[in-house]
Amino acid sequence: MGAHRLRATWLHAVLHGGIAVALSLVLWFSGLFQGIEATTFDLRARLLAEPSPAGSAISLIAVDQESLDWVAENMGIVWPWPRELFGAVIDNCKRRGARAIGFDVLFTEPSSSGVSDDQALVRAIERAGSFALGSVFPTRNNAKFSAWPDALPRPPYAARMGHGATDILPRYPMATLPVHEIARAATVLCNVHHGADADGIYRRIHPFVLFDGVPLPSLGIGLYLAAHPKALIQVNRHAVIIDGNRIPLDKYGATIPRYRGPHKTHMMHSAAAFIRQEFRLMNGELVPEEIEHDLTGKYVLFGYTAPGLFDLRPSPTDGMFSGMEINATVLDNLLAGDFIRPMSAAWTATLVLLFTSFALAALALIPSLRGRIAVALCFMLLPALIAVQFYKQGFDFTLVPVQFAVAAALAMSIVQEYFMTLRQERFIRHSFKHYLSPAVIDQLLGNPERLKLGGERKELTMFFSDLEGFTRISEGLAPEQLTQLLNEYLTAMTDIILQEEGTVDKFEGDAIIAFWNAPLEIAGHPEKAVRAALRCQARLGAMRDHFLAGHGVELVMRIGINTGHAIAGNMGSASRFDYTVLGDAVNLAARLEGANKYFGTRTMISQATFNQLGSQFHCRELGRLKVVGRREPVTVYEPLSHAGAPAVDYSAFAAGLQHYYAGEFAEAQAAFSRLAGQDPASAMYAKLCARLISAPPITWDGVLILDAK
Repeated sequence: MGAHRLRATWLHAVLHGGIAVALSLVLWFSGLFQGIEATTFDLRARLLAEPSPAGSAISLIAVDQESLDWVAENMGIVWPWPRELFGAVIDNCKRRGARAIGFDVLFTEPSSSGVSDDQALVRAIERAGSFALGSVFPTRNNAKFSAWPDALPRPPYAARMGHGATDILPRYPMATLPVHEIARAATVLCNVHHGADADGIYRRIHPFVLFDGVPLPSLGIGLYLAAHPKALIQVNRHAVIIDGNRIPLDKYGATIPRYRGPHKTHMMHSAAAFIRQEFRLMNGELVPEEIEHDLTGKYVLFGYTAPGLFDLRPSPTDGMFSGMEINATVLDNLLAGDFIRPMSAAWTATLVLLFTSFALAALALIPSLRGRIAVALCFMLLPALIAVQFYKQGFDFTLVPVQFAVAAALAMSIVQEYFMTLRQERFIRHSFKHYLSPAVIDQLLGNPERLKLGGERKELTMFFSDLEGFTRISEGLAPEQLTQLLNEYLTAMTDIILQEEGTVDKFEGDAIIAFWNAPLEIAGHPEKAVRAALRCQARLGAMRDHFLAGHGVELVMRIGINTGHAIAGNMGSASRFDYTVLGDAVNLAARLEGANKYFGTRTMISQATFNQLGSQFHCRELGRLKVVGRREPVTVYEPLSHAGAPAVDYSAFAAGLQHYYAGEFAEAQAAFSRLAGQDPASAMYAKLCARLISAPPITWDGVLILDAK
């Protein structure tokens, strides 16, 4: 490389770096990167989440659906429960040896069951000794209290406020407080008002907030203080320090908990077991000596997980977390001393400048295109790898502005010399990235109140489709041909799904993901999904000759359908979101789509869907499968035609399947062989039976285990 070329390369590197750094920082400080950064943080949190030894000192008691059902069936009590039942839980925890008990329950109004009910709870709290009550809700809106009531004692702990501490902790002018008699019995009163990020996920928690100058801990912190009322607390601009354990603070006085895993990572018990045991004791069916001390020395948190009690809050590691588990995570982090430390704006700017400078310097020293691409790839991956290592060490590495600045600078540098060559390649690579899913079906326009963030758990029917051998097809077509082919195919299939009142979630290349029964209720949604699948297969069959003549390819589509409970709602940020679905039932539909290739079938539905079809379709049972990611097998079926259409005789297949389930492989093989020449599923079973005859299994349950997606 000549001196002039080298000098020009360095000048361009400085120019590109300056533009990239400036643009990245402007976008970062304007808040436009916050949503993407939050998503990358969630990925790191899920990837690196693991239980800590400190978590074994924490136990959770949940008012789950089992508890609600047991109390209703056995005691005739529906929600809301009388406070006597909460007292029974507290007494049982104490009998089991709990070190301290924390309740994530608002007792802001007297019991509807009368004063005696409140007094029963008060006595139970007093017997517990160390008790943290998460029942204070500070707010900036109108509330009952604007000052700390004289009737309530000040907190028993002493917090030393260092320089800037009162400026960084959030201040609230109003608050809702618990019933005074209950509040006076508690050791520590705790704040339960925690704000989520813009996308509704709880990534940051305020360890302390101020109301009328009183420092109120979050429930996780308060539970520790209830067990250690003489704990030494120091607060400064950068951290809260409790008995030497440091809780780092960001500029808003919040800390970043290190989440340990998904829902139920911490030991969780059903409240029904505690209530049942306590009342057996009261009725003389047990004696105290028979109670196992399984909570000895443990911090116990009580809260709600039943969906109808509305305390489910998404966390970085699980969309179905509870407020109780968030508080348990904070306590776990305090005991382990491993909160995530936030990164300041100055450090973010420094890292953006350093990474961009190193990347461009390395790029300027490499003359070849292949070498420059290799350097670019390395520096694109490097920030993500470093972000993972920073998280392991307890730092929140600000990834997106660094990644963006490096990417922008490298892109400008490479495009400077190879713009014409790369333009077409970039277009092909990014064309599908800009293809957005349609808006949520026409009915949503008549219900604008649904256009808000949030999700609900409901029964849905999911539809996954994919084209067989699409990678091979795409490699044999020019980009323009591939685009035309996909547009024709996706349009035809989408029209049918919408006619059957389905919601098209997204397209992923040739794949179509759709669902029924959300956002609005759709009667007979399993039937509509199966009808759509049959119509799509028929429509593709009618178009097959057209695609073969026009593009030289034969399209074969596989479809998987499952009915089950999932979370449906608007997911994203407050300004941009899509209506989509999440959950294990969604994943199963995708697995069934892929399972078609084992049977040679084109449409497969789960038993949950089949059970709701009635007699409207001819279907045949295909077998029992255990798919990747699920422990329990699922019985699957193939929808063949509408009930009014002539039915194909698969009685030999059905007979062979029953012999197969019974382990009668010779009889099964004989039955399957009669159809093997015309039915791929029969041929597959015939071959499988031949192998089983030659090598009989030791145990047999008739379940096919699929080890690939």
